[in-house]
Amino acid sequence: MGGHHNHSSGNLKTAFFLNLSFTIIEIIGGLWTNSIAILSDAVHDLGDSMSLGLAWYFDRLSHKGPNPQNTYGYRRYALLGGLITSIVLIMGLAFILWHAVSRLLSPEAVNAPGMMALAVVGIVFNGIAVLRVRKGSSLTEKVVSWHLLEDTLGWAAVLIGAGVMTIWDVPIIDPILSIGISLFILWNVIRNLRQFFHVFLQTSPEGFDMESFERDISLLPGVNSVHHCHSWSLDGEKHVLSAHLVMKQSVSREEVVAVKERVREMLDTEKFVHLTLDVELEGETCITGEVPHGSPPDLLS
Repeated sequence: MGGHHNHSSGNLKTAFFLNLSFTIIEIIGGLWTNSIAILSDAVHDLGDSMSLGLAWYFDRLSHKGPNPQNTYGYRRYALLGGLITSIVLIMGLAFILWHAVSRLLSPEAVNAPGMMALAVVGIVFNGIAVLRVRKGSSLTEKVVSWHLLEDTLGWAAVLIGAGVMTIWDVPIIDPILSIGISLFILWNVIRNLRQFFHVFLQTSPEGFDMESFERDISLLPGVNSVHHCHSWSLDGEKHVLSAHLVMKQSVSREEVVAVKERVREMLDTEKFVHLTLDVELEGETCITGEVPHGSPPDLLS
């Protein structure tokens, strides 16, 4: 755990300083070249810098152990950096789109050779950052990796567009590029937001089939039925599961223990870090007040 923590924090730290340094260069270069496409990407990169800074901080915080107030630990804090930055990016992109549409109606001349030079620098900076974080396993690292990859592709588009404008006087390409890059980024930001909301709304972990899991448990020796199955993710990477097992009256303690061990084996132990199983014997009243499956309805009367 410590090695993974140091690796992810180191990746985010390096990417943060690379991105922040280039953002400053980009703002200056966008004003110098009079390019709305570069300024739009500068706003995006500023958001990425915030994201990386917050992600770096919250990643370090997320590895603190549990306490009486945070009984699951701080893993969910790792999501806050990406969530906050996604919202900031949407606001910034809306602002840039408004200016780009205005520039589309009234195109202005740009410094195409300067744009090409900045594009090359942008590809190098963002390319290095992508290579640093692309192998990360956390949801935050994956989201950051996508943002940085989008930056690299955006700069490739700026390089091509600037190359065209050095040959032909078509300044309208600049706002068109800005709108295209902004819409592409906006689409991916919204897509990433969906993943964060799935975690915060405690939906079942991605790829986990709850119905199939309940069916498999019900087939275990001595198990009559299963109910109150709940599963959610702490941070998109580590998950929690709880369930109530209704077992036959005749089962022994050894059989109960064997069933618990079998359920544990059915789960990916790398992903499911918390498992709670409540065992009820056939005919017992469920402690939650729910009538156990297969029991007569008058148990609670």
